[in-house]
Amino acid sequence: MLNFETRTGPDFGADAPSYPAQRVPEWFRDAKLGFFIHWGLYSVPAWATAHGEAQVPVEDAYTHHQYAEWYGNTVRIVGSPTWQRHQEVYGTGTSYEDLADHWHAESFDADALVAELVGAGARYIIPTTKHHEGFCLWGTDTTGFNAVRRGPGRDLIAELHDATRAVGARFGVYFSGALDWHTSDFPPIESDTDLFRFRRNDEAFARYSAAQLEELVARFSPDVLWNDIEWPDAGKGRDDYAVAALLHRYFDAVPDGVVNDRWGVPYHGYLTREYTRVEQVQDEAWESTRGLGFSFGYNQAEDQRHSLSGSALIRMFVDVISKNGNLLINVGPRADGSIPELQRAAMRELGDWLELNGHAVYGTRAWIRSSEEAGAPRVYTTSEGWVHMHVMDPAAGSVELPPELREHAHALWADQRDVSVVDGVVTIPEALRSHPVAVLSIRPRQ
Repeated sequence: MLNFETRTGPDFGADAPSYPAQRVPEWFRDAKLGFFIHWGLYSVPAWATAHGEAQVPVEDAYTHHQYAEWYGNTVRIVGSPTWQRHQEVYGTGTSYEDLADHWHAESFDADALVAELVGAGARYIIPTTKHHEGFCLWGTDTTGFNAVRRGPGRDLIAELHDATRAVGARFGVYFSGALDWHTSDFPPIESDTDLFRFRRNDEAFARYSAAQLEELVARFSPDVLWNDIEWPDAGKGRDDYAVAALLHRYFDAVPDGVVNDRWGVPYHGYLTREYTRVEQVQDEAWESTRGLGFSFGYNQAEDQRHSLSGSALIRMFVDVISKNGNLLINVGPRADGSIPELQRAAMRELGDWLELNGHAVYGTRAWIRSSEEAGAPRVYTTSEGWVHMHVMDPAAGSVELPPELREHAHALWADQRDVSVVDGVVTIPEALRSHPVAVLSIRPRQ
């Protein structure tokens, strides 16, 4: 997957704008777990080539795009599986925009959806306010192509915002800054090169994007601005509608807010890594993001073969936090607003695990190293004088303590069971051996 922090052009030289001071607030580093919500017109067809169904040559990756939220692009690639299926299901002549007439969100209950996410352990929630399709999920004044005037007839973002704030979680917004297929007249994107070539960089569109982002900040005071795939080049200079000015005004309005790294300018808050495993502890704040399956938007072609189980989700999560990262895991609701059962099951298993082990997750930082593989694999976090050893294979029955922790003042399993140590080897209680990850908290001797 692409990394965005190095895409920082064009170079304005001496005329470069001034950006805000670099900042990543402690609340974000402490939160550890956020939930993305990818929901839009693409949730109506809810279809993409299921990952792994065929060996796709790299040059055909966009023709067989695994992301269902890219339906609006893939359907325009003549002969693609998405194009073929669209003709069969909706009929020749039905445009992507016509799908707004099929979207009713009839089962959407923002309070219930947010309760599921917070129950799964989310400390912040980031819905897609506008994906690359250009359909806005809030009642924007900038375009009639929005969920209040089309489709659901509701301000979906306002409802999610109110529900999130009501339970005390942080609220962020995803926004597609430079890609908006509804306002563009380019050929479909068929390569990573096209991704940056086929987009609007003119002043009019830069002003349009800025106006939408300013609406979101004014209406929702989002704790996170999660921009995607850069910003129009005409909006990267010293103008009042450019990124630098927008970020200054954002931080004036939300002093403890944070932004990501996908603006295409020499400034970012934290790094993002999409469907990528980071190997080492990172000094800079970062966030891992992916769907529970191989798509962010709901893909009805996926099943349990393509989706993380609860156990796999938990193991991935603790691997991320052991390296000073956050996990932004995605839920992709159906068009009606309900969460697919396969996703719900994994989320609830994560929530149950965090009920017992949250003390070794929230507010933690990386230890002197992230992991060890000898014997039962384990990863580490630390907080307030404790080192938390996350045993990734508790069914092994025992695990060896690292040399730094053999002389310890106190140790306890997450369920408060006694710790049995013989020659530096810890016996894992029977009751914890069926858990996906067992946590032993150790206070080293000073």
